Amino acid sequence: MSLIASDHFRIVVGLGKSGMSLVRFLANRGIAFAVADTRENPPELATLRRDYPQVEVRCGELDVEFLCRADELYVSPGLALATPALQAAAARGVKLSGDIELFARHAKAPIVAISGSNAKSTVTTLVGEMAAAAGKRVAVGGNLGTPALDLLSDDVELYVMELSSFQLETTDQLNAEVATVLNVSEDHMDRYSGLPAYHLAKHRIFRGARQVVVNRQDALSRPLLMEGQSCWTFGLNQPDFKAFGLREENGEKYLAFEFESLMPVRELKIRGSHNQSNALAALALGHAVGLPFAAMLESLRQFAGLAHRCQWVRERNGVNYYDDSKATNVGAALAAIEGLGADIDGKLVLIAGGDGKGADFAALRAPVAAHCRAVVLLGRDAERLAETLCDSVPLIRVNTLEEALQQCAELAQPGDAVLLSPACASLDMFKNFEERGRLFALAVEGLA
Repeated sequence: MSLIASDHFRIVVGLGKSGMSLVRFLANRGIAFAVADTRENPPELATLRRDYPQVEVRCGELDVEFLCRADELYVSPGLALATPALQAAAARGVKLSGDIELFARHAKAPIVAISGSNAKSTVTTLVGEMAAAAGKRVAVGGNLGTPALDLLSDDVELYVMELSSFQLETTDQLNAEVATVLNVSEDHMDRYSGLPAYHLAKHRIFRGARQVVVNRQDALSRPLLMEGQSCWTFGLNQPDFKAFGLREENGEKYLAFEFESLMPVRELKIRGSHNQSNALAALALGHAVGLPFAAMLESLRQFAGLAHRCQWVRERNGVNYYDDSKATNVGAALAAIEGLGADIDGKLVLIAGGDGKGADFAALRAPVAAHCRAVVLLGRDAERLAETLCDSVPLIRVNTLEEALQQCAELAQPGDAVLLSPACASLDMFKNFEERGRLFALAVEGLA
C-alpha cells in the first residue's frame, strides 16, 4: 500500500480485533491505508505483518503529522477520542470515524441495534436466536463476538448488533431499522466527564433509526422521537398499547404484549426479574422487525443464558452459586442483586469488589441491605465499597476468590444463593471478567 497522501487515504488507529477487521475490509476493497497503534506490540501485529506485509504500521506514541496524511482515521473503540494526537488531527480537518460507521454505510439488510449499560449481550444473543428460529439469515456481532465489518454479506437478511458507547462515539448515522438503549447507569466514568456525556454517547444509536424500543422504567433510555418514528416499550409493569410487560392471571405471572398474555414467566430458564426484563426487550425488538411470536417464544423457552451473566454454577448444601462476573458496573450488580434476591426464598451472600472505574457505589446500599445476608469484599476498591455499604450488612474482607468462597460457604444458609456480582471491572486482579468467572466456578467446585 502506498503512503502517498490522497483524497482516499485512511489510517486505522488501533490494531486489536476491530482494527484487524478494518484492515481486511480496506484491503479487500483496494483502499490505500496505513495502521497506527499506541502500543509497541499490539495484539494483531503479527497477523498484520504476515497477511499484509505491504501495509505501513507505526507503533508507539501517535505522530500527528503522520495522522494528518489521511483524510479519515478509523479509531479503535478502546482509544479515547480525547487523546491529544487525535484532537490535533481533527482540528486540522481529519475526520474521526470508526468501524460501525463504515459498517452502517455498507450494510444492505436491516439493522437491530442494541446498547445499554447492562444486559446488551444477553438481549443481542436472544434476538439473534429468535431471528434464526424464524428462519432468517441473521448475522450477530459488533461489540459481542464477530466484529461488525466481518459480518457484511449480501446473503444476510438481518443484522443484530451489540454496540458500546465507545463504538457509538465514532458513529454519525447508524440508520438502524430499530434501536434501543436498554438502560443507563454510571459506567466508564474513568473515560467520560460524567453521566450526561456517557448518556449522549449511548443515544447516538438512535440517529437515523426508523423505530425505537424504550425501557418504560428507565427515563434515560428514552430518546427524543422524530416525526413518524415508531416507538415500542417494555417494562416489568402491566403493558398497554405498543408495549410489552408482565400480566397476572390466576395468580401466575405472564410475559405479555398489549392486552394479551404470551407465556408464563416460569417457563423461562433464565432467573430473576432482570432477565424477565431482558426477555421483554428481546420480544419488543423482534416484533419491531416482524419476527413471529411462535419462534420468539420458543427461543425464550430454550435460552439458558450467557456465561458469566447470572449463570447458575451448582447447588451445594441447599445453597445455589451464581457467576455474574460480567457485572463490571454498579447498574449490572444492582440488576442481579434485586432480580435474583426477589426470586429466591433465602438471602444472598454477595462477592463484590475490583476496579470500580471511578463509579459511585451509593446505589448499592439499599438493595444490599434488603437482599443480602453478608458481603465478601476483595480487590482494589474493596475499602471504598466498605465505606459505602457501612453497617447495612456484615462485611468480610478477603484477598482471593478461594478465600471468598470459603467465607461464603460458612455464611450461607439453605435457601440462600452465593452471588459473584462485583460491580467492578476485573483488571486489578484478573486478565478479564471471563477469567474471574472461570476461577470463581473452579473455586465453587473445589469447596469441601
